[in-house]
Amino acid sequence: MKHDGYGQAPPNRLDATFAALADPTRRALLARLAQGEASVAELAVPFDISQPAISRHLKVLENAGLISRGRDAQRRPRRIEALPLAEANAWLERYRGLWEASYQRLDDLLEALETDARAGRRSRKQRRPKAKGRRP
Repeated sequence: MKHDGYGQAPPNRLDATFAALADPTRRALLARLAQGEASVAELAVPFDISQPAISRHLKVLENAGLISRGRDAQRRPRRIEALPLAEANAWLERYRGLWEASYQRLDDLLEALETDARAGRRSRKQRRPKAKGRRP
């Protein structure tokens, strides 16, 4: 597949990656495959859904290029493919600077508000007249 010249995946592959990652079951399957390859039966064990449903989820992951299917005798283990995840991460990284700048502005604002609040408390204490004699 061609890239866009910036080291990014083509939009349709990026769309497929994010669409596949949108489902929590598929994210859980990827998390399991990050530990090592596994068969459909092995992948289905922790889920309260049928093996055919797991197979459908795996097909979505496979179509997005996030996993591949091997062949080991009668077994067809699935394994995770790193490239599409790296491409999605690279796309997200392009926006990290924007997020960090927003957080820095928020930190600056909170610090200014705290400074103003401390200064306000000090000035009120200074302006408060001291009681002489008895209290009303």
